[in-house]
Amino acid sequence: MAIQKEIWQDHIEGNLFKNNEFLLASTDVGQYVLQGHVVHIPQAGATANVVKNRTSLPATVVQRTDSDITYALDEFTTDPILIPNAEAYELSYNKRESVLGEYESSLRQTVADNLLIDWAPTGGVGTIVRTTGSSTATTLAGTTGNRCRFTVVDLKNAQLQLNKQNVPMEGRYALISADMFQQLTDDMSVTQYRDFSAAYNVKDGVLGRLFGFNIMMRGGVVTYTNDSTPVVNPYGSAANATDNDGVLCWQIGAVERALGQITFFERIGDPTLYGDVYSVSVRMGARIRRADGKGIISIVQAAA
Repeated sequence: MAIQKEIWQDHIEGNLFKNNEFLLASTDVGQYVLQGHVVHIPQAGATANVVKNRTSLPATVVQRTDSDITYALDEFTTDPILIPNAEAYELSYNKRESVLGEYESSLRQTVADNLLIDWAPTGGVGTIVRTTGSSTATTLAGTTGNRCRFTVVDLKNAQLQLNKQNVPMEGRYALISADMFQQLTDDMSVTQYRDFSAAYNVKDGVLGRLFGFNIMMRGGVVTYTNDSTPVVNPYGSAANATDNDGVLCWQIGAVERALGQITFFERIGDPTLYGDVYSVSVRMGARIRRADGKGIISIVQAAA
């Protein structure tokens, strides 16, 4: 008997953001996904001009020009998995978790890595801040040399750039790699660390709050080239010796995510594998919402 695909698909969707809560700190545009594959968002044109104490009449009549934003979702597929007697697992969440646990973990990691790259800014005035701390050996695999440590001053500089962009104070986040998080906490004074820790919220993945940012941590975030205008490295690219670690700082309305179609495939009674074979396809995408890139900053290591 064929499995109830909805049960397995709902299970995957419900666990897709597990241990990657930072992805929820973005605008969900899933309602604009068409046929599970493409995001289509009507975009309002420029706002009306306002004149104080108008003296010239009649006023000029203007027409608003609206546009559309359209982009395709990426497809993430798992390798096929053999599940004997799959129907027996449908009734128990724990059994499904044991079967799909490793697959979901790998899927979550790959999706999150790609979405972070989609969010990462490249170039532009006020979108890149470089670290300024004392020299320390690089911690990125495949790289050599020394880098400037990540300090509280660097995070404050990122806050300054968002302030200059008139980005709302509410809903600001900073996602930091494990190594750079260690550097940041090492640089804090006792008072700063005490105030920082007071905002600890394990449920939402927030480790603390500093300079208006909800601080979150992940093993790795994004890496950048060491060009004069750093460029984010694509997913799966080999590390260059001069690459640098990066921190992403954003306001929740500046980035978006879209979850499309989740499909569970099956082949029942495979005579060569003596069981049933299944695989999963997930469509998901993300982007920086504003054309001018405002609302998200990268703090990139500088060579020391």
